[in-house]
Amino acid sequence: MAGGAVLLLLYGAILLFANYDPALIGQLWFLPGIGMLAAVIANTSGTGGGVVFVPVFNALREHGVMTLDPLRVTAASMAIQSFGMTVGGLRWTDRLLHQPAPAVSSGQVPVRPRDYALVIRAVLALALPALWAMQRLTVVDGHMILLGYKGFSIFLGLALIITTWTINHKRPERARLEPVDIAVLLLIAVPGGALTALFSVGIGELVALYLFIRHYPVLLCTGTACVISSVSALVGSIWHIEAGTMPWEIVLLAGPGAIFGAFLARPIALWLGAKRLKTLDGTWIVLSAVYLIVLNWVY
Repeated sequence: MAGGAVLLLLYGAILLFANYDPALIGQLWFLPGIGMLAAVIANTSGTGGGVVFVPVFNALREHGVMTLDPLRVTAASMAIQSFGMTVGGLRWTDRLLHQPAPAVSSGQVPVRPRDYALVIRAVLALALPALWAMQRLTVVDGHMILLGYKGFSIFLGLALIITTWTINHKRPERARLEPVDIAVLLLIAVPGGALTALFSVGIGELVALYLFIRHYPVLLCTGTACVISSVSALVGSIWHIEAGTMPWEIVLLAGPGAIFGAFLARPIALWLGAKRLKTLDGTWIVLSAVYLIVLNWVY
């Protein structure tokens, strides 16, 4: 409730003080539904729902409604994630603190709060400085990095599907976070933070995929990824606000939809179950990566 109240105050501040065009908002009436869909996808899996917005932004540009360069697309996605992923992170953390007692007897593995907190602290300790540095200190060829990142995502997505139905098919989920996994997450954190600065997604997606492949419980994989993505998006949005690249019309409409979608995501993920969720997650990553690569090649 406290987190929701803070987000409501933040939304009210944007409504009162941000510079936006009321007439343009009327033309973007469909964005709340798009925001809800993206948030459901993102918060059930812990991975980015940004690919849902890419065709929408392209359509807006092609029809002359709103021209968004790549920097503003990243800004919009970060701001929307600041709402959606924050609600999703709060919902998953609430689940962590109120895990049902029958989980052990039903074969499910409870998540230790110390493991949950350790993943979040370790990744953010390196990812946030990398995100900050990438935004403020470097100029890179974003298109080439996007192609490389999405190619790597295809590999990870396929690995997730294969391991889910082969070596992890009947093996019990890991009950304790292992030191080797913390070491790998620290290696992931720096490039993941840099990628997030460029594309608004990256670090949460990589953390979720790695933990899924290592066969940890859904709560640990998705919950930590949502919290990490939330904090990264909030920190990353600050630079865009300072630089004046935030398209507030999109944020005002898609933000509430993202909040509602994020609220629905946790029960959907738990209903799907680990194997179906991991399969859908891997499929989503592969298809979205292929789509973005093709889109980059066409344009």
